[in-house]
Amino acid sequence: MKHPFRLTHRLLALAVVGFGLNTTALHAQELPGKGISVQPIKSSIAEETFQTLLVSRALEKLGYDVKDIQETEYATGFVALANGDATFLAVNWVPLHDDFYKNVGGDDKLYRKGTYVTNSLQGYLIDKKTADAHKITNLGQLKDPAIAKLFDTNGDGKADLTGCNPGWGCEAVIEHHMKSYELGNTVTHNQGSYSALIADTIARYRSGQPILYYTWTPYWVSGVLKPGSDVVWLQVPFTALPGEQAAVETKLPDGSNYGFPVNTQHIVANKVFAEKNPSAAKLFEVMQLPITAINAQNLRMQEGENSAADINRHVDGWIKANQTTFDAWIQQAKAAK
Repeated sequence: MKHPFRLTHRLLALAVVGFGLNTTALHAQELPGKGISVQPIKSSIAEETFQTLLVSRALEKLGYDVKDIQETEYATGFVALANGDATFLAVNWVPLHDDFYKNVGGDDKLYRKGTYVTNSLQGYLIDKKTADAHKITNLGQLKDPAIAKLFDTNGDGKADLTGCNPGWGCEAVIEHHMKSYELGNTVTHNQGSYSALIADTIARYRSGQPILYYTWTPYWVSGVLKPGSDVVWLQVPFTALPGEQAAVETKLPDGSNYGFPVNTQHIVANKVFAEKNPSAAKLFEVMQLPITAINAQNLRMQEGENSAADINRHVDGWIKANQTTFDAWIQQAKAAK
């Protein structure tokens, strides 16, 4: 006959083991993304890695198997999202990317709720010294060959505008502006590698030469060429936008007009994925990142902290410094299932 105390002890041990297994199973059930792969994408702009990785980190907390970020340009990326070849893009500018969004099927193919980043700006700037000396405040003044020639860098008599890469969306707006403001004969829209072009622009500024360039925020350029002290924003003669943005007004309440509407940025995802993964969909909806955080991180990259290890460290550091916010995103996402 087995000793009753030993029998009870064994039963208790089995019960504890069973409870542990049930707890493990319950924990697995709490991770809605278990066994599901996610493919993030972004454009060729290296500075978009930070906000994209932050979304990836949050998805990993939900149990998703998040793959390395694939790089593609926006037009191709939106097609990949619509077809299910990619899962999400964390940098969907509205209204700048409205044509890309509509062309692949819009809301029928894509999921977009919530606002990830607010107050994203774009526009044209020149160095303050030249602006003050020649009283230049408006892009339309470059229709005057004498004014345009001030920004000539190659001796052809035309102003050289450091512009926007083909495929980013901003290049279409700039080209539309060139036509609308009749600047084709006096201004050259230089395109190629923006990072190389803007590096050359900054070098010219530091050597005391006039500069004319397009940029946006969040980005590091305005941390190096500071609006108000180093450079000034140029206004435009009137609102003129192409495609899906044609009806958007760029004039601000105070009457100023810088040619681009204030944009918001959103996480956009494949609609089928979002419908099958309500926790991920809720995460995409509730995540909000201050534009100041992106600007600060982008400037660190420009100052040399631009390796993959550096950017991962920046992401981890932001999460640690904002743990309560990050945890709240995860809890809201888990509750959605």
